[in-house]
Amino acid sequence: MRKNLKNIGLIAAGLATGVFATLQLSASAQQPASAAAPLPLDQLRLFAEVFGQIKHEYVEPVDDKKLLTAAIKGMVSSLDPHSSYLDKTDYEELQEQTKGRFAGLGIEISSEDGLIKVISPIEDTPAFRAGIRPGDLITRINDKPVRGMTLDQAVKQMRGEPGTKVTLTIFRKTDDRTFPLTVTRAVIKVQSVKMKILAPGYAYVRITSFQERTTPDLAAKLQDIARQQPNLKGLVLDLRNNGGGLLQSAVGVAGAFLPPNSVVVSTNGQIPDSKQVYRDTYDNYRLQSFDSDPLKDEAPIFKTVPMVVLTNAYSASASEIVAGALQDQHRALIVGKTTFGKGSVQTVRPMTADTALRLTTAYYYTPSGRSIQNKGIRPDIAVDQYAEGDPDDALVTREVDYSNHLANTQDPNEKKEAEKREQDRMDQLRQLEEQNDKKTPEQRQKDRERKPVEFGSADDFMLQQALNKLEGKPVQESKSLTERRLAQNKPATSASAPVAVKPTQPVPGASNTAPASAPATQGK
Repeated sequence: MRKNLKNIGLIAAGLATGVFATLQLSASAQQPASAAAPLPLDQLRLFAEVFGQIKHEYVEPVDDKKLLTAAIKGMVSSLDPHSSYLDKTDYEELQEQTKGRFAGLGIEISSEDGLIKVISPIEDTPAFRAGIRPGDLITRINDKPVRGMTLDQAVKQMRGEPGTKVTLTIFRKTDDRTFPLTVTRAVIKVQSVKMKILAPGYAYVRITSFQERTTPDLAAKLQDIARQQPNLKGLVLDLRNNGGGLLQSAVGVAGAFLPPNSVVVSTNGQIPDSKQVYRDTYDNYRLQSFDSDPLKDEAPIFKTVPMVVLTNAYSASASEIVAGALQDQHRALIVGKTTFGKGSVQTVRPMTADTALRLTTAYYYTPSGRSIQNKGIRPDIAVDQYAEGDPDDALVTREVDYSNHLANTQDPNEKKEAEKREQDRMDQLRQLEEQNDKKTPEQRQKDRERKPVEFGSADDFMLQQALNKLEGKPVQESKSLTERRLAQNKPATSASAPVAVKPTQPVPGASNTAPASAPATQGK
């Protein structure tokens, strides 16, 4: 088993159908013969008969490879929102994203009601600068309707040579309007770690995604902070709109602030390799992009300085791993909104030289052993993004809203809770519609002109509340009764033993960790 483990690297990656998924990469697609279940021969015969009927009677000739690829993709995608078959293009895109450099528009997308939904524009990209917002629905690409397109087809329409233009027709639910937006494609270079000094003694670090260089880049930023602020009093770690990335990088980021050898996350599934416990050791966050421990010379202050972690509904997967670890270990306060709620692990197994299967193989658990599947990380203090409140939160889609999401195996009342959440959301939507109907034309125009908050800026209300908390000043809590209730009733946490899975040898991340990010998030 130890030999087999050397061929595995865990990664948390990309918004295949809504959110950066946690991925586990294996160098082999082969399973032991003894583990193989008997094949359902009757169903395989039926498949062959259907295939033959299509080849014989369909109105026009169909390419065998195209037909079989579509069948495989449909079979895998029917399992849950994060399992998929990666063809050559998908697999190449998967490898580009985690390196932080790819060509496109810079948006992460999913599907919703047959349309393309923007999960998040990536900061400092053409899409971000053009004003595309989370929650926007793309109805047309270069005047071609997207209804009926697969995510892969939509991605291919939006990709292109740097410098070329693509026109997207956007439906913005918050404004109830449709409008065209022309965006110039570019090579996307994502800066995953940003830093600034908020006030004397208080620093701000934003992580936009978890890439190969995130841990060493964070280490460099922390060195800058220690040099500029030798009497550091507080630190804000911003994970808002961060959909995920490499799990090794998430372990490294958590390890920068946790005591040595702390549990960051554990996983549990059917096969032995899916039962893992990950601690913040170099073996568990090492990657090919660096050959020595970037955290070995870290200033001790970062293990103890008071911390606030900012989250929102678009903080997902690897972001939830970091937030959950810091919350469970009582190392930081979580401020903001409940996170996306994606708590499953995907394994990427190469099938041929240029194709792979991404399959959900395990759940992951925070250090106290809780599953956040469909629930997310609930904040310790619920805070809105805008001072006047966030009524548009009713329009936000989370993991639990996907029709084929996995269940949370720890919650026997999940179905009843989901029904109540949907009813609450419908009530909020009705209230939002009533409020919008009462608005004057001037108010509606003002809403349209309201720009998204620039994270880390002087106008960032949520960040200001985090700084207030660190400075001992009053904090304006969320106007949402739902968010305040979730914060008050969040599960009790303790830094006790992790979920009961068999600890194994740490998984080396240096040799076979392939870049990973779901194709739906690539090259847009």
